Amino acid sequence: MSVTGVIHLYGAHIDTDVILPGKYLNLHTAEDLGPHCMEGLDPTFTQRVRAGDVMIAGNNFGTGSSREHAPIAIKAVGISCIIATSFARIFYRNAINIGLPVFECPEIVSAVQDGEQIEADVTQGLFVVKGVTYQAKPFPPYIQGIIQAGGLVPFVRNQLKSTQEST
Repeated sequence: MSVTGVIHLYGAHIDTDVILPGKYLNLHTAEDLGPHCMEGLDPTFTQRVRAGDVMIAGNNFGTGSSREHAPIAIKAVGISCIIATSFARIFYRNAINIGLPVFECPEIVSAVQDGEQIEADVTQGLFVVKGVTYQAKPFPPYIQGIIQAGGLVPFVRNQLKSTQEST
């Protein structure tokens, strides 16, 4: 999957409380969560973001609580992937589980600026900004299957359906 979008650049230690403030945890659908994405840090984010845009951040992105609401909100506003120096472990897995690609690539984090154009090949983990190519470690086929299916739940449903059809 290849996309072209704009970079939304953030710093280090962005926690789930600023990605999606706790007062919205009573909301459960992507459509309800999306409009509040990054509200605790960047109140104008949802007015600027477009489908295909890429979020880039420093160390420990997604630290804090283990709520899956945060990556759901990010995916709901159209972010195609997140690139960071590192991720909080539970955020990383929650993002994969809901079908949001997340990549560790410190080289790109220190080289780009907010608002720049980016071309992203999510399948290959390749990112191009101002003619410079950055390589993140691509996902293994199993994880790519989860992302392509739209998350772990649709992936398992597809697996069960395939199993039932072949019996």
